Amino acid sequence: MIYLDCNATTPVDPRVADAMRPFLDGVFGNPSSAHRLGREARSAVERSRTQVAVCLGCDPNEVVFTSGGSESDNLALRGVLDLAPGRHLVTSTVEHPAVLETALALEIAGRARMTLVNVDIHGAVDPDAVERVLRPDTALVSLMLANNEVGTLQPVAEVARRCRARGVLVHTDAAQAVGKVPVDVRSLGVDLLTVAGHKLYAPKGVGVLYVRRGVQLEPQVRGAGHERGLRAGTENVLGIVGLGAACELVAGDLAAETLRLAALRDRLEARLRAGHPDLVVHGHPVRRLPNTASVSFPRLDAGRLLALLAETLAVSAGAACHGDQVKASHVLQAMGVPPETAMGTLRLSVGRFTTADEVERGADLVLEAVRRTAAGD
Repeated sequence: MIYLDCNATTPVDPRVADAMRPFLDGVFGNPSSAHRLGREARSAVERSRTQVAVCLGCDPNEVVFTSGGSESDNLALRGVLDLAPGRHLVTSTVEHPAVLETALALEIAGRARMTLVNVDIHGAVDPDAVERVLRPDTALVSLMLANNEVGTLQPVAEVARRCRARGVLVHTDAAQAVGKVPVDVRSLGVDLLTVAGHKLYAPKGVGVLYVRRGVQLEPQVRGAGHERGLRAGTENVLGIVGLGAACELVAGDLAAETLRLAALRDRLEARLRAGHPDLVVHGHPVRRLPNTASVSFPRLDAGRLLALLAETLAVSAGAACHGDQVKASHVLQAMGVPPETAMGTLRLSVGRFTTADEVERGADLVLEAVRRTAAGD
């Protein structure tokens, strides 16, 4: 099978697996234990914390390990609003469900009053629109760094600059951005930032919430006070070691990898357009992830395309975590994409191990599925 679904998840890099192996069958101690095995595990966790910090441009003590992106998003939103109940929360119409559903739940429970900011036809938020809805009681703005469906990069740094002047905290879900574009928390000016391990060649079930020094959060998982009291639970040493190794790899070759991914994406889109001139590409034409192609074959059914491709090519119709129903995603709806175009949308995303040959063969498989679907086969 050709794998062009890296925004859904990435394989574990063999170098990451090598770093993890000693902690699978050798170093098994609890990091909270005082004996040698515990100290070895603690040392590994703290080494990984430093690796993540170097990748994000922050201090190690600002890195909080979690179970993944969704938990990090929940901790950011709930952690802030639980300390400021009933205050105002701003987010966008194209956020990941981990943000949107959490924000909605907080509003329903009376823990927050929410404002959703719309996007333009490219899926981008206007910083002026965010600034206009800020209020004296606004506690938090949550704006994703890169959209998981169409790849559009949001003006997070500019939004954060304006929010900082108003004393408003800013969270960004950077799960799709880390490893594909530069992500530096100081340059972005954010207070909270989400990382998901399985989006950057680490294992599933591990993530990070960057918490700027001085930002106060209400813990959502209580227990023995792990992770500076912000996230109780014995640390997932195996996963944390993998995430640290993955972040170190990102820091080492990001510039070259970004250019390579963009060349593959452009090659993929060009081949699809050559075979289907009516192709529609979603997302910002310039400010988007280098690896992501959200493409539509108008008036065709993406569900039918996926069924024809299921055994040969891994792609998505919208974001993988939206379930197994094919319907116009909330992102495409927010962008104003017509239903007949939205319903024919596939997301193809290349990655570290994708080759040019795979891109060309993958495009040909898609075009054949398009031909069969159009013919009613």
